Amino acid sequence: MASATGIPQHAPIDPDNEGQEDLEPLLGRPGDASQRENAPIAKNLIIGTGVIAEAAGILLVASVWAAVFLNGPLILFSVHPLAQSAGLLVLIQSILVLQPTHTGAQKQVGQKIHAGLNFLAFAIFAVGVISIEVNKFINNGAHFHSVHGYLGVIASFWLLAQYIVGFTMFGLPQLYGGEANAKKMWKYHRSSGYVLLLFLAATVVSATQTDYNIGVLKLKLWAMIVISVLLVIGVFPRIKKHKLGL
Repeated sequence: MASATGIPQHAPIDPDNEGQEDLEPLLGRPGDASQRENAPIAKNLIIGTGVIAEAAGILLVASVWAAVFLNGPLILFSVHPLAQSAGLLVLIQSILVLQPTHTGAQKQVGQKIHAGLNFLAFAIFAVGVISIEVNKFINNGAHFHSVHGYLGVIASFWLLAQYIVGFTMFGLPQLYGGEANAKKMWKYHRSSGYVLLLFLAATVVSATQTDYNIGVLKLKLWAMIVISVLLVIGVFPRIKKHKLGL
């Protein structure tokens, strides 16, 4: 997640402190993942390898939602996989829409959309977390019953920290000693976001080994691994080396 997570009242700053084009992605050819002048920002979601990441997110939601609605009764716990898969899909959009921006004007628009999508993703994730916690309370369920449970808790706090840091760097730079110091933090915020995305993919894969999935949903381990690989192939080649300080 490569930008702020809130929409400040002032005009957005350029966290890279640049107004020139940055066309070199981490992998692939220069320009493969750069937004063209006057191109609609929605196209950022599919240019380059973005279409592969979109396919991964859609496959994830389709697989999880089909498993929930076709296998077993709908219960409170069902909200958890429905919400978490939908939240991850929205989170993917927030990454894809901002990655290709490289001019000041593009970044300003991208930052606002990125922020809005991140807030939406967080709200959806929160619904999923609350549903499973209420379900455990009602049924006296055990916490930290699986690897997936541990990973889920870590991911939740990591997401919260990512959002808080992103917003404060962007909207309250004085907390970091001023705007110049806050700008220096962006590369770490971005790097953390990309590592977090990998962690979320691992959390999804680990869900296939839970008792609920084995007994009810029956999502396949190999299928979630394939979806995770597609997500990596779709997102990571579009990373701009300059934005990570490389």
